[in-house]
Amino acid sequence: MRTRTKARQRAAEALFESEQRQVSVLDVFGRNPDVNEYAVSLATHVEENLGRIDEVIATYAQQWAPERMPAVDRAIIRVAVGEFILRPDLDSAVIISEAVEIASSLSTDESGKFINGLLGQIAEIRESLGIN
Repeated sequence: MRTRTKARQRAAEALFESEQRQVSVLDVFGRNPDVNEYAVSLATHVEENLGRIDEVIATYAQQWAPERMPAVDRAIIRVAVGEFILRPDLDSAVIISEAVEIASSLSTDESGKFINGLLGQIAEIRESLGIN
């Protein structure tokens, strides 16, 4: 697995753990000093902008509010949407592809299809996603 892919997966895992344990992502990462800096940056960005990110997800998920999604899928989607916002220099197709790849290793077979479709819709409006 590539370094950036590992960082994205670790960010999703940290967000999942943070939500389950009801602690900050920095608390989750604090137990592992060898974690990738990009993973910390990405997960922290998502945590800091969670309201806006979830609003975007809810708008395009059509009848699937973020809180109704499986927790792992929700974390993966949040990381991808957060990266859309944080890193406008990265290609949307790469972010989506890696989110689907991460879903295939952490979630169900159906999750990849759902994540691909949802992120594809959000990618179309990516330029308007800035955090105010």
